[in-house]
Amino acid sequence: MPIGELTLPILVVAALVDSINPCVFGVLIFLIAFMTKVFKNPHKMLVGGAIYTIIVYITYFVLGLGFLKITVSFGVSQSVYWIAALIAILAGLVEIKDYFWYGKGFSLRMTVKSSERVKKYTAMIGKAQEKHILFSYLIAAFLGFFVVLVELPCTGAPYLAVLALIGQGNYSEGISLLLLYNLIFILPLFFIIGVAYFGKSSKTLHKWKEQNKKFMRLVTGIFLILLGLYMIYSIW
Repeated sequence: MPIGELTLPILVVAALVDSINPCVFGVLIFLIAFMTKVFKNPHKMLVGGAIYTIIVYITYFVLGLGFLKITVSFGVSQSVYWIAALIAILAGLVEIKDYFWYGKGFSLRMTVKSSERVKKYTAMIGKAQEKHILFSYLIAAFLGFFVVLVELPCTGAPYLAVLALIGQGNYSEGISLLLLYNLIFILPLFFIIGVAYFGKSSKTLHKWKEQNKKFMRLVTGIFLILLGLYMIYSIW
């Protein structure tokens, strides 16, 4: 498969679709609301949000790099390709289901237990801030790492499909594509932080997310099904 020609456009769209996931937006908006309340200083909120987002980028990239390394080293990239294509189609169907019947039955979202732990770790930022602001930033960094891991059920399908596509080509070229994917993935997060910094309240952002989450699911679902079908078609 000509990776440079065919995968790059798909990679860009996949990263954009992955980045508008309600799970990703929801956690960041919650974090921004808390930091704004605790820090009482938009500059500190900006720094904390930026640290969180950068750690998300690094963690997501390292996970993808490790996945590629393992699949290429063990020669299972072809099998992973088929599995990723089927997962993309199934995940797409679930996402479309959530457009019509949101939250009913099986959904691709963070577990209740993980959500509670995110809230617990976020609350620690306030306590750490009383000792020193740097401790708060460290917790924000840890939260970025933790959230990537627990959000994988929400965000993993597009990423897995893209990793499978990249795995069919040159490994060194794949690294640059992976860097690009993750850069596109975090750009909307920086946008949300910037919007909050320049005056939009977290309540407004949360309201926007709630109003559009079903549409986000629909877009993601349609794209995943098309991507999965394309992957199966291209390998034939």
